[in-house]
Amino acid sequence: MDEPTAGLLSILILVGLFLTGIELAFAMAIVGFLGFAYLVSFSAAANLLVKDFYDTFTSYGFTVIPLFVLMGQIASHSNIAKRLYQAAHTFVGHVPGGLAMTTVAGATIFKAMCGSTLATAATFAGIAIPEMDRYNYDKKLSTGVVASVGTLGMLIPPSVVLIIYAIIVEESIGKMFMAGILPGLLIAFFFMLIIVGWTRINPQLAPAGQRYSWAERLKALPEFLYVGVIFSVVIGGLMAGWFSPTEAGSIGTAAVAVMAALRRELGFKVLWQSIDESLRSACMVLMLIAGSTVLGHFFTVTEIPFMAADWLTGLPLPPYAIMTLILLIYIIGGSFIDDLAFMILATPILFPVVTRLGYDPVWFGIMIGITIMIGVIIPPVAICVFIVKAISGVSEGVIYKGVLPFLLSLFFCAFLLFIFRPCSWGGQPRHWVTMRSSRARAKKTCSTMPADRQG
Repeated sequence: MDEPTAGLLSILILVGLFLTGIELAFAMAIVGFLGFAYLVSFSAAANLLVKDFYDTFTSYGFTVIPLFVLMGQIASHSNIAKRLYQAAHTFVGHVPGGLAMTTVAGATIFKAMCGSTLATAATFAGIAIPEMDRYNYDKKLSTGVVASVGTLGMLIPPSVVLIIYAIIVEESIGKMFMAGILPGLLIAFFFMLIIVGWTRINPQLAPAGQRYSWAERLKALPEFLYVGVIFSVVIGGLMAGWFSPTEAGSIGTAAVAVMAALRRELGFKVLWQSIDESLRSACMVLMLIAGSTVLGHFFTVTEIPFMAADWLTGLPLPPYAIMTLILLIYIIGGSFIDDLAFMILATPILFPVVTRLGYDPVWFGIMIGITIMIGVIIPPVAICVFIVKAISGVSEGVIYKGVLPFLLSLFFCAFLLFIFRPCSWGGQPRHWVTMRSSRARAKKTCSTMPADRQG
């Protein structure tokens, strides 16, 4: 069996393993290990497996992931989200659909401290839905907006998705954070426009709530100020080069912990729960990265990524049509496999195509973020919908009806970013040349080393 055939067969085996219920991280590691052992040697595959797992779990760069996750967990468990929601409520809660807009505003601000989609969806499902029920909001609107705002963490920093993408393609985390701010805010703005238009068409969906005095609104302003200061220090300091991404995560986590402690909302139980959930999430992500690294080295030997690049770029289609096809692959694949896992799996294969076409890597990362936002609220693996259902008890059909208008705004934003995209036409970009030369050196090294030292 030649190398490309072995690579294609491994993809089928990977899909089969996933259908059995095995975790994707382990499936990728198993397929990569067995494939590398078949094409090179068992000793080389064993060395490769140990080295990739060791390098992943001892990499200083990856420590940024658990730090930002811990920052979000502390913010989620210490009533910070509840305070933000109440503060936003004082300003817009009195207008029709105001509580839904409050949910969007509160989640957007909360995202400045929490990069976890699941934490945001769960937090606001417990805070916002009961409040909207109290004012007789339609279940479609209340559950749909909560499921949708959970996706904002894919773009608004500190986004774990953007961090992992930057690590995979060796791009600046600071650049990815800065690039995600404007599209994230634009999507939040579109969400509010959807709410305004929907309630104008059907005022019965969202009756007006309580009106607060300006004195009460001014009293709530410090809640926004605290979060704004933390966000400015963490993201601004990172962009200014004052500290590294890992140091930014440490400073942000410490700042959120201090703010919660000063309010006496960071007891031992909250701290322990935050650390426990952060470690679980971080270990899951690191296992995915380690498994995809093993699989990626196997795919490098099979030349599947470069054959895919040659085939896609050789299609009689304009570059924008090929890019549309790539984004559809992310949406469809993320609908059947966990979206973050699919991104880690697919990006090393499809990224050479993107760079060969001349598209900007930072822009591509933002587009992947939007496709993941779409993936977490469309069936069959709509994780945000499942979380809202579990907490609110509302049926999935009702939640999907509420999600649909917000889903249209995501597609519209993706369309705008696709039109106003930065490109670097005129030759192969640096990333493609680097990957080609690295592939050649890796194959040469594997073929010349003794069998007991390969890998």
